[in-house]
Amino acid sequence: MSDVIQNILTRRSVRKYKPDMVPRDVVDKIVKAGTYAPTGLGTQSPIILVITNKLVRDKLARLNGKAVNLEEGVDPFYGAPVVLAVLAEKKYLTHVNDGSLVIGNMLLAAHDQKLGSCWIHGAREEFELPEGKEMLRSLGIEGEYEGIGHCILGYADGPEPEAAPRKDSYAYYIE
Repeated sequence: MSDVIQNILTRRSVRKYKPDMVPRDVVDKIVKAGTYAPTGLGTQSPIILVITNKLVRDKLARLNGKAVNLEEGVDPFYGAPVVLAVLAEKKYLTHVNDGSLVIGNMLLAAHDQKLGSCWIHGAREEFELPEGKEMLRSLGIEGEYEGIGHCILGYADGPEPEAAPRKDSYAYYIE
């Protein structure tokens, strides 16, 4: 079995992280993998906010919690020190698909780099809040962007979860 297929079959979502920061060069590799995801008509509509600053990360966690109605004090990022927020330009028909593929690439790249990762929802809602829109403006990001999701990264605090059995009716062959 190829390394790529093995990586796909063994990646799991991690929901408990050590506080140790991931080295910048490793984060850069993961982000680069995201930028090579296919996009509709090659538009490259997604953008990635690479958040390693704890204050900004915690602010985004509060926004995410507010957006998805989490109980106060619950960390939607499970303690991960790195958050890669993916947004995509709404003007492209495939923007949600494009951003989803970016996140998928980064999840697999994180596993390849021996890091824990997890897809976290709520980006659409948090970047529709005034505080989320202000965050984008403060970064000089113009245009109509929709939050697609977050790829959180870090060192797993505990063993990697086991894979759930795959359902029998996943694939239907038409021959």
